[in-house]
Amino acid sequence: MLMTIAGVLSPAECEEIRAMLGSMRFEDGRATAGWSAKLVKDNDQAREGAALSLLRERVAKAIMGNEVFSLAARPKALTPLIFARYGAGKEYGSHVDNPLMHGIRTDVSFTLFLADPDSYDGGELVIESAAGEEEVKLPAGHLVVYDSTSLHRVAPVTRGERLVAVGWAQSYVRDSAKRELLFDLETAKRGLFAQSGKTPEFDLVAKAGANLFRMWAEV
Repeated sequence: MLMTIAGVLSPAECEEIRAMLGSMRFEDGRATAGWSAKLVKDNDQAREGAALSLLRERVAKAIMGNEVFSLAARPKALTPLIFARYGAGKEYGSHVDNPLMHGIRTDVSFTLFLADPDSYDGGELVIESAAGEEEVKLPAGHLVVYDSTSLHRVAPVTRGERLVAVGWAQSYVRDSAKRELLFDLETAKRGLFAQSGKTPEFDLVAKAGANLFRMWAEV
């Protein structure tokens, strides 16, 4: 399931985070890539340290606290976030994410955009599928969530600087189609409640959603 989520961070928060990253040291992003991804990865990533740890904690808390993300991804755990910078000429060629990172199975990938899209050209996240390609370039503070099983790439940046936080979630529900079904049921349940309150129909949809989650959850 491909989903965009608005307002995970406010404009003011994004500005503050950009300032924090501006004072950090960056290193070659290939250090965290798999052996084949190293061949096509060309970006810089914030170097490990106390400041990065604090920033990771802050941004991860905002992501995990976002209700839409929680319902879409059903996250059990997140990998440590990577803060990546793409200057002019930088890109990340087509690749699939590692299935395990830091002992966590990667079911769901996400990118949180931190730079104003008008401040750079190119840099679209391109997600590939049998139906074609989906290009994603979002306002600062917005998040895109997609299946970690997909091939994807970052188009070359031709002007300015692309700045993002990327990460991966292990889901309580491994299968993408099941996660989407649960999300649809939750959306329908909330719509029924908004229209008519707690009715017998609402209770049945709530029961179905809860019991499917119970059936599919891996704890």
